Amino acid sequence: MDPDDADDGSADGDPGTTEDAPAWPVLESQTEYETGWYDGGYDLVEQPDGSEKRYYWADLPSAVVIVAATDDSILFVEQYRPAIRETHLELPAGIVEEGESYTVAAARELEEETGFRPSSLALLQEYRVATGVLRHDRGVVYAEGLEPGERDLDGNEFLDVRAIPKGEALARAREHPANDSTLSALLLAREDGLL
Repeated sequence: MDPDDADDGSADGDPGTTEDAPAWPVLESQTEYETGWYDGGYDLVEQPDGSEKRYYWADLPSAVVIVAATDDSILFVEQYRPAIRETHLELPAGIVEEGESYTVAAARELEEETGFRPSSLALLQEYRVATGVLRHDRGVVYAEGLEPGERDLDGNEFLDVRAIPKGEALARAREHPANDSTLSALLLAREDGLL
């Protein structure tokens, strides 16, 4: 078969659409507010039955979550999350800056948050988050071969580093309050035989 004739799952050359789920015409796209963290707004779309509806969204930059492993532990950070008024035990994570790959961002964020530099990095998964309301991509990176580096916390980061034994990492992540990025990253790492 000629590769140009292969069905790539798209219709009319538009990535992300298939014959089973055609793109809905966007009649209007409006950004209603912009913050330093994300933009928010809506798209007015024509639904398959011809009716029109506003679908609201928040547009966030891509982020990376790091499963950082030593011989016997996974590095976590514990920090207070003002938006939900809870302290969480979570994996190191951060925003992917312009021009960075997930692995480059992971190396930078890991050293900034924990003070460790990885000698080996692997992208386990890239996926979309909360597709009903967010325009946000996340990558999960596995890091190992950790060596001491230089910690450099952002002005809004007040966190403590915790080393959790590999065999306890998922159970600890499931304790209340649990969060999606840590759980999904650890489950991917376990599925890939890394925990």
